Amino acid sequence: MADPDSNTAAVLYGINDLRVHQWELPKELAAGHVRVQMSNVGICGSDVHYLQHGRIGDFVVDAPMVIGHESSGVVAAVGPGVTRLAVGDRVALEPGAPCWHCKAAREGRYNLDPDIQFFATPPVHGSLASFVDHPAELCYKLPASVTLEEGAMCEPLSVGVHACRRAQVQPGKSVAVLGAGPIGLVVLMCAQAFGADQVVITDVRQSCLNFAAQHYAATTLLTTPQQTPSDLAQQLQHTLAAAAAGADPTPAAATAAGVPDIVIDCVGVQQTLEAAVRAVAPGGKIVLVGMGSDQLQLPATLLTCKEVDLLGSFRYCNTYPLCISLIASKRVHVAPMITHRFPFSAAGVAEGFDTAARAAQTGAIKVMFDLQQQQQQQQEEEEEVREQ
Repeated sequence: MADPDSNTAAVLYGINDLRVHQWELPKELAAGHVRVQMSNVGICGSDVHYLQHGRIGDFVVDAPMVIGHESSGVVAAVGPGVTRLAVGDRVALEPGAPCWHCKAAREGRYNLDPDIQFFATPPVHGSLASFVDHPAELCYKLPASVTLEEGAMCEPLSVGVHACRRAQVQPGKSVAVLGAGPIGLVVLMCAQAFGADQVVITDVRQSCLNFAAQHYAATTLLTTPQQTPSDLAQQLQHTLAAAAAGADPTPAAATAAGVPDIVIDCVGVQQTLEAAVRAVAPGGKIVLVGMGSDQLQLPATLLTCKEVDLLGSFRYCNTYPLCISLIASKRVHVAPMITHRFPFSAAGVAEGFDTAARAAQTGAIKVMFDLQQQQQQQQEEEEEVREQ
């Protein structure tokens, strides 16, 4: 076990100013907390956005902040009152710590807690560090069948679980997923695992669709940014009809089988959300996950006359146990999404973030840092010093 006194962290100081250096931990563990030696931390699109822009909406990096929130590790120490975890336990860390006192938290929707302390959301420090202190109740023990890398993937997978719960995905439903980036892929996996009869996924990038088809046997639809929402909606229905029929129908042959009961928009721009309203079945559901645009216009009359339920989906709550179960039972496969791995060092962090930021050129879907490799190297160096 590495020495917590030599804790290292990746710290964001401002736009394109990410530094790796020593980061002091609290002298004592707080009651109900555990100290976790981090093993794997993934890069999220929000991490890249903070690096490139220094802010997301009203959340501004105006002081040094440890980056990262998709994480797993091994319990290194337990604080007072912790009984369900022990040193050596492998855990996935849920990054959002609610107050547990507000109405939303008391009702179980703690993702809506306005005072939630969420990793790497200013001013809260994140988890790309050698060690992190975190509430024990938000550290979930991993079974032997789930790797630490997969444990870190519980965070993005949780977004998919929450969106599919909001949409009430179940057998007998057809689902359209708009956007085949990392979040679209986890939504796709969850819709399949939840038992949807048909699932189609769209994107403007053929490479992303190829990945979805290769690894998740997905029905795919290549779109273009220039398409009208009406055209995209019609194509979506034709593609679903073809999947249901097992053959390519002509446009005139599209039937109710091609009208999705649920559309989950993981893009969140004018084209995709309007297409969702036009494509979805009367009485259907649209779940907005993507935040591509802050302001959008909707065909309100059509939305009303079809009695469409338009739902937001923000982060997640009460998802980690199910995520671990889905991974352990092989009902979802998150490992193929990890396309690039880097060591936790100044050079590795710089290269990892550059790879994630240039995903269109690098083909990156999920970039993962391996902190175990760095810790093992550090231990070997310390042993060499002692032997000299």
